[in-house]
Formats: sequence, structure tokens, C-alpha cells
Amino acid sequence: MTATDQPTRPPLTERIAGAPISWGVCEVPGWGFQLDSETVLAQMRDVGMAATEFGPEGFLPDAPANKASTLSDAGLRAVGQFVPVVLHHPEHDPVPEVESAMEGLVAAQASTVIIAAATGVEGYDGRPELSEAQWDTLLVNLDLITAAAEAHGLVATLHPHVGTIVESGVEAERVLVGSRIGLCLDTGHLLIGGGDPVELARRHPERIAHVHLKDVRLDLARAVQEGRQTYTEAVAAGMYVPLGAGDVDIATIVGSLEDAGYAGWYVLEQDTVLTDAPSRTGVDPMLDVRASLDHLRTIAEKVVGNSNG
Repeated sequence: MTATDQPTRPPLTERIAGAPISWGVCEVPGWGFQLDSETVLAQMRDVGMAATEFGPEGFLPDAPANKASTLSDAGLRAVGQFVPVVLHHPEHDPVPEVESAMEGLVAAQASTVIIAAATGVEGYDGRPELSEAQWDTLLVNLDLITAAAEAHGLVATLHPHVGTIVESGVEAERVLVGSRIGLCLDTGHLLIGGGDPVELARRHPERIAHVHLKDVRLDLARAVQEGRQTYTEAVAAGMYVPLGAGDVDIATIVGSLEDAGYAGWYVLEQDTVLTDAPSRTGVDPMLDVRASLDHLRTIAEKVVGNSNG
């Protein structure tokens, strides 16, 4: 399937969304200074975004209706929610936990639930190796979550993420082969985890249902891979950079997906650790978000030009 096969597909520039992590808002305890939702949502609108993911628990109100109204009042659409959940313990049923998140997504008319295979411990600086039986449990749970999402009119995706059970390209392939869940292609996490986001976009475009666009410095990614820095330390040191300023081939990934008919969201994510309020440090995350947005818009113009050529 090519882009020309989908005449009703919204233009790429209308499928760009934000994420609170670009403003340093993260679920990991002790991550850094946490900006309030009013500031973050207002700045998303200021840079020209029309949609966002929910962010971590506590960023938006707990009640599904209140989540929806908070975004609506800010002039933003809802895209989805990142839900880290333990999938590999046979005595733990993850579906009720995900169902709870789905209530808010349905209320806000969002489209996607983004699952991460959590380790069961806080943070992303270490992870266990699973037995074959635990892998079987994980894959079965992914299919159960996929069915639950479909029942709610949502799309379930699995997010390969550093410090989770599914981190590398090899592990992502295992998920693709062993389950029917869609994939959230996170261009940064996959590279840091030892995968190739360009190759994955080329080989499995039909399974990619959601995209987190990140750019990273390969030198710091290598430090994480080799154990010279923890993931959190590397993020604080500036491993994530605006799109176009790092070592991920964003243009090729986006072009490949668009050529294959991808019609989903591109969520701009630049994982950031803030040491204090921007007014006190002079570090304004909105500037990096704006640079990423400008870069993606430039890519969008080239993609459209190539498709018309």
C-alpha cells in the first residue's frame, strides 16, 4: 500500500502530537522538576500542536471525564496514554490495570493505548531476563490487551522501551512474531536498546500503529549500552536532542512509513530532565520542541514533494 492509496489520510502535519515528557514530566520518582499541566498544555498550544498524549499518572485529573475536559479546555485533542504494566508474571492479570487507563482514553476520544512491558521495579536502569514460560505469559497477555482495546474501539500498541522487558530490536521482533499487538515505533528507545528503527520501519510498516519520534546522541546511547552510564544519567546529560540534531535518520523513517500508507500519529518526544523551573534555570524545553516541530514540518514538505513527483 502506498500513500496514494489513502486519499482520505490526513496530511502529515495534521498528525503531529506532543508529549509531557518533552517538558520533563515523567512517571519515574525523583526524575526531576515537574511542571504543572496548565503550563505544559498551554505551551503545546503555543508551539502549534493540536494533540497530546496524557502523560503520567497525576499529570491530568484521575476521573476520565475530567481528563477529557482538561484537554478540551486547553484546546488539545487526546492521542493516547503510555501504560507501563507487568506482563510476565503468571499470577498477575494486567488487563484490569489497562482497562482503567482505557476508560480515560475513551472519554477523551483518544485512539491508542501504548503498553510497555514493565519489569516490576521503579525506573529504567535495570531489567531481568525472562524464562521461556515468562515470555509465553507476556505474549498471551499482549493478545488479551489487544482484544480488550478492540472492544473499547482503541488500538493497543507495544512500546519497546529501555529498561523494560522489550527493549531491543530482537525482543521487538519476538513480540511481532508471537502476538498480534501493534507496535509503537519509538525511534530513540529502539536505537538505545540496540535496535535499528530505520530497518524496523522498512520491514514491518503494517504492524506500526503509533510512532514516538525521538533523536539521540549516539555517543551517549553507546555509553548506556556499554554500562558506562545509566539511562537516567544519560538523559540528564542530554542524550535526547531536537529532531535533526542527533544520529537517528528521522527523514528516512518518516518517508518509509508515509510511503507505506501509515496514517497514525507522530508524537514528538524529547525525554528531558529539568533541575528546576525554567524561570530559574533559563532552560526552556519549549525551544527544543519548537525546533523538532520545524524539522518535522520540513520533512513533511519533502515527503509530499516526492509523492507528487
